[in-house]
Amino acid sequence: MSPIAYTALIIAAAVVLFVTNRVPVVLVAMGTALSLWATGVLTLPQALGGLGDPAVIFIAALFVVSSGLEVTGVTAWAGQLLIKGAGEDSRTRLLLLTMGLVALLTALISVNGAVAALLPVVVVIAVRLKRNSSQLLMPLVFAAHAGSMLALTGTPVNVLVSEAASDAGVGGFGFFEFALVGIPLLAGSMAIMILFGQKLLPERNGATMPADFSRHAKTLVEQYGLASGIYQLRVRATCPYVGQPAAAIDLSAYPGLQLVAIQEGESASPLRRQAIAEGDHLLLRGDAEAAATFAATLHLAFRDESATTGAGEETLFNKRSGLAEVVIPPRSGLIGESVFPGMVTESGDLIILAVQRSGNEIAASATGEAGGIVLEAGDTMLLQGTWKALDTHLDDPDVLVVSSPELVRRQAVPMGPGAKQAVIILFGMVLLLATGIVPPAVAGLLAAGAIILSGIMSVEQSYRAISWTTVILVGAMMPLSTAMVETGAAKLLAERLVLMVGDAGPMALLAGLFILTAVMGQLISNTATALIVIPIGVAAAASMGISPKPVLMSTAVAAAGAFLTPIATPTNLMVMGPGGYAFSDYWKLGLPLLIWFFIVSVFIVPLIWRF
Repeated sequence: MSPIAYTALIIAAAVVLFVTNRVPVVLVAMGTALSLWATGVLTLPQALGGLGDPAVIFIAALFVVSSGLEVTGVTAWAGQLLIKGAGEDSRTRLLLLTMGLVALLTALISVNGAVAALLPVVVVIAVRLKRNSSQLLMPLVFAAHAGSMLALTGTPVNVLVSEAASDAGVGGFGFFEFALVGIPLLAGSMAIMILFGQKLLPERNGATMPADFSRHAKTLVEQYGLASGIYQLRVRATCPYVGQPAAAIDLSAYPGLQLVAIQEGESASPLRRQAIAEGDHLLLRGDAEAAATFAATLHLAFRDESATTGAGEETLFNKRSGLAEVVIPPRSGLIGESVFPGMVTESGDLIILAVQRSGNEIAASATGEAGGIVLEAGDTMLLQGTWKALDTHLDDPDVLVVSSPELVRRQAVPMGPGAKQAVIILFGMVLLLATGIVPPAVAGLLAAGAIILSGIMSVEQSYRAISWTTVILVGAMMPLSTAMVETGAAKLLAERLVLMVGDAGPMALLAGLFILTAVMGQLISNTATALIVIPIGVAAAASMGISPKPVLMSTAVAAAGAFLTPIATPTNLMVMGPGGYAFSDYWKLGLPLLIWFFIVSVFIVPLIWRF
């Protein structure tokens, strides 16, 4: 068999395996790469070269950057803004805002960067609004494809066609000249997805959707009976407790109050100093009127105006500190230990707010261990401390954490610690991508490195942030492009198609080139497809005596229409897992969009750029 025949057979087998979904997609992708080597179509470095491709490195780096935005609460903040703007009940407004945002971001930093940045935002929105992620993620990606035609920086294909036009002597395309066709593409795509998306997309979620922690603090505060009785009072300079030890605090005249803890003003961690200082906080539990009287008498200030109403979740759960619920497992070293509400843990960083047994709170004196609670297996404790302390000290075999503080913080604390650094890093990466000072892979690696060096994430956390399935899948499927070029299969298809339609006129040429580009773009990268088709289109335009500009722009539109398969682009693969999509889900919504792209490419492009 010839190399072309082997390549065609391998592509057909891969498509069948992807469609049937009987074999894990990673195994299919790796099998495809190895088959190209085993049949002699490619050398081993060529067959495995995709795993080290700069585009794959860029995608892996983007996962780290997007996770950094999620960890610091930037994602939660963006999600809240989108939900606020769209409302909780309007699917149309939500889709319009999401698709519009990803399209604008794509125009600046490319499809991969925009989708990677907004993917966790949309997943959080789906969880919070109790919508299926499959209804939101494919519109996100397809709107990004349309948005790539809004500016020169939207996709590498735009740069290629602009350079080709300049080389042909007709002048390149301006930075925003692409928007003349990009705006109709985006508007039509958004209309199709809003009108028909709900019926054409499946009703599914990804296999590992995160839990909804948006109301986690309120749930814990209510469950442990703290909803109307926790107050945080700031020590003023005129307070008589300034310079005094913690033992000086006397609540005997306020029988409705109980001192839970004293927190350092700067860190919000339990007081370690010998003396109380201005700016420290007293955490009190009890009657609201007694708390107000105590504050007025001792020159203490409530944390904010709402604190007088006992908004426990805001006092205990904020940007600096949070809550965690732990269970005492069998054989825990803590069984038999005596604890009490208000007690500081052995590490000195966490405060025990309440203890429950069989779902009921256990009452105990907070004055000392004499009235403490002897822990048993199955008891639950509510702990409070800084987010860093919760992350550090709950990795303990003596307790089982009910909900990871890190996961809770990602969803429930918008613009938390490190958010400003994460946003600065994101803008720095966007600037590098938009200006092209360095290659995209370098920009991504610099941003990922900055995320780690700034302390937002550790190296281990960055490893876990990367979707290795996506990275391996993209890298292993890239050799197909190499095989199509190396064997001459792609060029053979292109030349034969041009011979078939070239004599039928310029409109037929645009239609033929669109079909060729779109079909090839579903199996190999649109950049590789454009590199094959562009010189053929320019030569055909010259032989027909027409301007190459409409031919090149039509090719760019066709290359952006990579909708029919998950392997068409890396971003299609990025949403496959979180959206719970099967291989066959893509063409159902993708086909109407591809038809719209065909209409724009063949009939609208010649009206803007004349033959």
